Parts: sequence; C-alpha cells; structure tokens
Amino acid sequence: MLIFDQPASIVDCCKSGVVAIGNFDGVHRGHRELLQVASDVARQNGRPWGAVTFEPHPREVFRPDEPVFRLTPRELKCRLFDSLGADFTALLKFDRELASREPEQFVLSVLVGGLSVSHVVTGYDFHFGQGRKGSPQTMIELGRLHGFSVSVVEQVTDDDGIAPFSSSGIRAALRHGRVAEAAKQLGYWWVVIGDVVKGDQRGRTIGFPTANIILDAGCEPAEGIYALRVRDGSSPHGKVWHAAGYIGKRPTFATDQSFLEIHLFDFEGDLYGRSLIVEFVDYLRPDRKFGSVEELTAQMARDCERAAHRLTRAEIDSATMSFLDRASGAGAR
Repeated sequence: MLIFDQPASIVDCCKSGVVAIGNFDGVHRGHRELLQVASDVARQNGRPWGAVTFEPHPREVFRPDEPVFRLTPRELKCRLFDSLGADFTALLKFDRELASREPEQFVLSVLVGGLSVSHVVTGYDFHFGQGRKGSPQTMIELGRLHGFSVSVVEQVTDDDGIAPFSSSGIRAALRHGRVAEAAKQLGYWWVVIGDVVKGDQRGRTIGFPTANIILDAGCEPAEGIYALRVRDGSSPHGKVWHAAGYIGKRPTFATDQSFLEIHLFDFEGDLYGRSLIVEFVDYLRPDRKFGSVEELTAQMARDCERAAHRLTRAEIDSATMSFLDRASGAGAR
C-alpha cells in the first residue's frame, strides 16, 4: 500500500480512484463498511481504491490541552487499511487552514485537484469544511458538479441491530476494562504499537522481566493486568508470543510513571529499541497494592497462569479477532 502525506504527491496509478473518507479512529466494523463499499465499487469499475483520513486528530488542533485517547494512531491506522486491501492512503494534514476551507474549496483542492477521484464513499454523519457546513448531501451535489459519484453509508449497528459501532463507545469500554466488548465493536482485539524502553529493571529481580512501552498521551485503558499477544513490529509475519501485561503506576513500589509492562512467556533476549505490536485479548484484574514483594510475586505467578490459559482458549475460539494474523507491513511514500 502506498501512503501519501499530501494529495499533490499522489502518483498517477492511484488517480481516478475510489476513496472512503473519514477520521477512521479505530477502523471499527462501522468504518470497515465504508471501506468495503469503496473496495467493491473499485473492483466493479477496475479502479484503485484507498482511504482519505486526517492527521493529527482534529481535537488535537482545537483542544490541544486535552489529550485524545487514540484507538489507532497513524501507523496502526495505515497497517489496518493495508490489511483490508487498500491500494493507497492519503493522510491529510489537519490544521486550522484546512478546517477553514469552504466545502467546495475542500473538494476542489483535495478530492478533484489532488486525488482526481472518480467515486467517494462517506458515512451518513460525515461533515467537512468551514464550520462543518459540508454534509453527505453537499458531497453528492458537489460530485454531480465536478464529475465524481458518491455513496453514503448509513449507520452500521451490531448484530442485534440496536447499538451503533462508535469510537467513543470503544474508548469507554477500554477505560472500564471491557476488552471483549471493545473487540466486538472493533472486529479485532485492540492493538497498541510502541517502542520498548528501558525501565527500572525491577521485574528481573523478582523473576518476571518485562518489556516496557510508554503509552501515547491520552491513551487510557483500565489500569490492571491483561492477557496479551505480542509480535516484533519489524517482523510482521514472525512469531507471536503470549504474555501477561500490566498498565498502571506500580503502587507497591510507590512510582508515579505509567507504562505498559509486558512479561513474555517462553522468551529470552533483549527487546530494547524494538517496536512491538501488542494485542489486548482479555482484562484479568484491576490494579492493587500488595503488602510485600513476596505477595506481589505470588500474585504475578497466578496472573501469568491465568493469562496463558485465556490466550490458549482465545486462539481456538477467536482466531478471526487477531489483527496480527492478517496484517502485513505498510509501505510508505
């Protein structure tokens, strides 16, 4: 998959394509309906297809003092588009200048002048341009005027036809440790990608060495213990390790810095500086303070045993929930 940071850089082989447009935080089951429509239209018409999305998240521009709980930061979002078969992704730089453009100006400069689109797929609630004046109906009218067709995807709900899939609902589920609920809406186990940094190495002294990842500002899943699947980000088709993970501030040791700490089962080696792809399969228990290191160590052993059991069962019951097992590395341009 080709990735473009500005429409002007798009290559000829991706022009006259079909695009799905939106913020796509989470690339959840509702988003994937838009992406599937784009793929289907492109296949029917012999066109390339891709996603048009925005970086950074608009709230980071308008409310910079309020960190956003991003479900899928840029790298992960692109990997997900790639895994779904997109030919390209256009990452539009979202800033106040872009937000101030009139809807027609946005369409002419980005979709027509930059991407030369033949078809646009948008959600029923997508708004664009100055003051969010542009609506799906606006997009249809501008398409008729400037030579592209438009599909509008209505609200996508769960299997019962009641609850809509939403990024805010997924964030709320993760904040409360409802990992299975989040995975059901996402269509895959929630994923974090991050570089391993050196911690205080206390885990080694108690028999549970960990790989430590600093979570992005605003990333706030429930604190506690998780069952994880982990892969080296530089080897997208390499070995997947089972692991127990911890998110929190280590109250037993009175620290105030929050990490994702990962104890890999059946692993020996050095992961410092490597990028890890981490899937959250289950939430095992909330964080708590222990009276002694010995008490903590005994509980960690029980946590690891429980995580191992849960992960083995999950791979039998829910293999299709794995992002790792179907994703490949995303190219860049």
